[in-house]
Amino acid sequence: METTLRGVGVSHGVAIGEVRHMGTAVLEPPAKQIPAEDAEREQGRARQAVDAVAADLMARGNLAGGEAQAVLEAQAMMAQDPELMADVDRRIAVGSTAERAVYDAFAAYRELLAGAGEYLAGRVADLDDVRNRIVARLLGVPMPGVPDSDQPYVLVARDLAPADTALLDPSLVLGFVTEEGGPTSHSAILARALGVPAVVALPGAGELAEGTVIAVDGSTGDIFVNLSEEKKAELEAAAAARKAALAASTGPGATADGHKVPLLANVGGPADVPAAVEAGAEGVGLFRTEFLFLDDSKNAPSEAKQVEAYRQVLEAFPEGRVVVRVLDAGADKPLDFLTPADEPNPALGVRGLRTLLDHPEILRTQLTALAKAAEGLPVYLEVMAPMVADRQDAKAFADACREAGLQAKFGAMVEIPSAALRARSILQEVEFLSLGTNDLAQYTFAADRQVGAVSRLQDPWQPALLDLVALSAEAAKAEGKSCGVCGEAASDPLLACVLTGLGVTSLSMGSASIPYVRATLAKYTLAQCERAAAAARAADSAEEARSAAQAVLSGE
Repeated sequence: METTLRGVGVSHGVAIGEVRHMGTAVLEPPAKQIPAEDAEREQGRARQAVDAVAADLMARGNLAGGEAQAVLEAQAMMAQDPELMADVDRRIAVGSTAERAVYDAFAAYRELLAGAGEYLAGRVADLDDVRNRIVARLLGVPMPGVPDSDQPYVLVARDLAPADTALLDPSLVLGFVTEEGGPTSHSAILARALGVPAVVALPGAGELAEGTVIAVDGSTGDIFVNLSEEKKAELEAAAAARKAALAASTGPGATADGHKVPLLANVGGPADVPAAVEAGAEGVGLFRTEFLFLDDSKNAPSEAKQVEAYRQVLEAFPEGRVVVRVLDAGADKPLDFLTPADEPNPALGVRGLRTLLDHPEILRTQLTALAKAAEGLPVYLEVMAPMVADRQDAKAFADACREAGLQAKFGAMVEIPSAALRARSILQEVEFLSLGTNDLAQYTFAADRQVGAVSRLQDPWQPALLDLVALSAEAAKAEGKSCGVCGEAASDPLLACVLTGLGVTSLSMGSASIPYVRATLAKYTLAQCERAAAAARAADSAEEARSAAQAVLSGE
């Protein structure tokens, strides 16, 4: 009997195939005592396993490139954390086997992360994956990961670790479904980058029987189980029509009546540029420079290294717009040389611009490197600060840009509700706003973006979030300045129309989403987008807002 389940759609497209479940490692090794004379040998085994897992994660990152590389390198550093290894050695010294010591040491660290505030708690799944890989190696059992299969399938898992998602083979993995996660989790972001349809936060996903044929609609979040031939044909026809529309849609982003909406790409470095160019990005709306800093968490990259990386991205978009976000460190992106180790709640502490203002030499070097990278290039460089709370923050950043001799537009990210509420004040100091809807939702609803249990509050269709977007866009229009969106909300084609109707002047997203957004925008006039935006804001829930906007645009 055909049934429909509803999760959170995070990556566009439709996949139809048989269920295959993610393999897991033996999680808890037996507890047994070893003689004292074996301790040194066991400590050596533990170190070898840790180093091997870290090397494997780094190798996977090098193969994957882009955002995936930064995520996997962070996991590799997690595996080799000196305090963790010291705890492993101590446990072996008092009689634990290498595998049991690793298991228990990671369990203790897991408790610390889980209680250390929203952002770090969101790293627990990554930590569990590292632990499972090390224990599996020590026990000599298969690594957790993607199942072996000669035939294409839909992958189902409780959650997907970045190490697995980064190297998914789209020719075999048609789509994936997870029980945990949210619309802005690592797995969701990487799925969009890969162009693999995905649904997360589906209750009971693990109960889907192996071999069952399901259809995954990554746009709506619908999962169709035991679908009929009629339903299958309907979905396949819709997918084919969508593919044809994508192929026919080229050129700059615009509504049906010619209202221009530049479509830009979110990139993490030079490795992401080819996909952005191929997708027809009109520039870069978010260059996440922190990935350059995450290569070495103990030292900042040299000015020369920064100049080289920045110039590679700037050169790819002659006459285009490139918006660079200065280093966004802290919370879920800690750096040993910058981030305080004893903050009770890092997400609400010294992060983003606050970190840079505490370490002006780091900001000065980055701004100087950007100025040198842009010399002689016909590019429209814009530089923005993360986590701007008020006009005082915006002024401090603009002053730093001027002192560095940077010839560029200076902007502020709207990620904190106070910045949206006082956007007009902030625009007295900077020339543009860029809405980071992931963090703006997180801080508006006090809902960690990595926790599946609160994913409904991370939904960018929430009317309260749309209200804050509208406030920011209205302020920018009143000041004659621009207001873009660079958060994951921009990658939803229907929501892109609503954002345009709210007055947003540009949309930036993962490269794989650009064709979908371009094709959808081209179907509707600006007036239709404005009516859809008004209908969405009048709703009382995310689901009602989406339905109301859809009804307006479909003419119902």
